[in-house]
Amino acid sequence: MKRSFSCQLRHFLDVIDPRTLFVTAKRLQESVELLHRFKRGTLPPGVTDAQILPLSFQAIIHPDTGEKILMPFRMSGFIPFGTPVVVGLLLPNQTLVSTIFWQWLNQSHNACVNYCNRNASKPAPISKFVQGYLGAVTSAVSIAVGLNVLIQKASRFSPTTRLLVQRFIPFPAVASANVCNVVLMRHSELSEGISVLDSSGNVVGTSKVAARHALLETALTRVVLPMPILVLPPMIMAALEKLPLLQRQRRLVLPVHSLVCLTAFGLALPLAISLFPQMSQVRHLEPEIAMATDCKMVTYNKGL
Repeated sequence: MKRSFSCQLRHFLDVIDPRTLFVTAKRLQESVELLHRFKRGTLPPGVTDAQILPLSFQAIIHPDTGEKILMPFRMSGFIPFGTPVVVGLLLPNQTLVSTIFWQWLNQSHNACVNYCNRNASKPAPISKFVQGYLGAVTSAVSIAVGLNVLIQKASRFSPTTRLLVQRFIPFPAVASANVCNVVLMRHSELSEGISVLDSSGNVVGTSKVAARHALLETALTRVVLPMPILVLPPMIMAALEKLPLLQRQRRLVLPVHSLVCLTAFGLALPLAISLFPQMSQVRHLEPEIAMATDCKMVTYNKGL
């Protein structure tokens, strides 16, 4: 049954809940054991849902491997670990070196998040990760530096206009690089396919069609994600920096800028990843999979 956008939004608000970053291994193991006992029907009386699932397991445990996701690369860690990078990307008067550094740092973090939250139903060698990482970072830095060079050479712009345009450069650079990042970090799914499940949760085959759907949906979320983060703060800061307080107290600009970026990030992430459910469905698949099940729709893990 397809969930509404509001239901998906509530679910992913739980997934990005920063409290999941502080769940101890002991508490997590206790919750997993209670969940197993619930499935076996041996749950002790008086145990509440909050005790079994205090927070979203999808924020901590990978649904395909059952392994714990490293803290900085969980979706719940995207905002606290990613906000300082966003602030760096949006700093005015960037040099070539600073542009390269912040784009490298941003895409390095994105690459690890994409890899740790990918569909992992099929094993992938570490060499695939290295190839994808190098391609993703190279594309991001190349796009950002190329755009900056074009702006620097645009002599017809006034200094004020050039500064404003430079502040908006991170969006097309990051959005296009994010798509490259997702495709390159997860390109093994396209060549190997991903597992698809019937209505009972049984694996009925490996589908490259489902893999294409998964990567397309994830790539679209990565285009939408930086829109509010990289477009709204420059507009807001351009207005705030004209205020007498920030004109007098220039040292307040960076803290205010950071707060604006944090707020934009907090709004953008749940909205972007809620566009598509993590467990998505597809109808038209390879003939051999269609013959292996009576289900008209099969389910696959899109990844985050």
